[in-house]
Amino acid sequence: MNSRPVAPKRFSDADHPYAASRTAVGLIFVSGQLGVLDNEIVPGGIAAEARQALANLELRLAEHGCGPADVVKTTVLLADLADRIEFDTIYAEFFTEPRPARTCYAAGALPYGARVEVEAIASVGVSRDSTKE
Repeated sequence: MNSRPVAPKRFSDADHPYAASRTAVGLIFVSGQLGVLDNEIVPGGIAAEARQALANLELRLAEHGCGPADVVKTTVLLADLADRIEFDTIYAEFFTEPRPARTCYAAGALPYGARVEVEAIASVGVSRDSTKE
């Protein structure tokens, strides 16, 4: 008999065992945001999911009185790296200069059949003007 739990197939059926965001030493850590609206992945492919994931990220940041300009680092997971160019166009509209540092890689598979997941680290009350390496 297999006692391993079965992962939920729908976002709305999941009991997520993590915080949506946490703060520590002037930083806000936002868990990965999917293109979820009304407890379902939005239809329309990578563009629709990217816009929704970034909108969800913005909502999480707003809970801490922050916005996209406060983000200093993002991690982007794509189900398929072939979606990167289309995602980058939407990302560039969302994050204006100076953009946060970023890591982007293919995850192979994302929860609930999502095509994109975005997590972020934002700073509170600290200037992010520096783009020096």
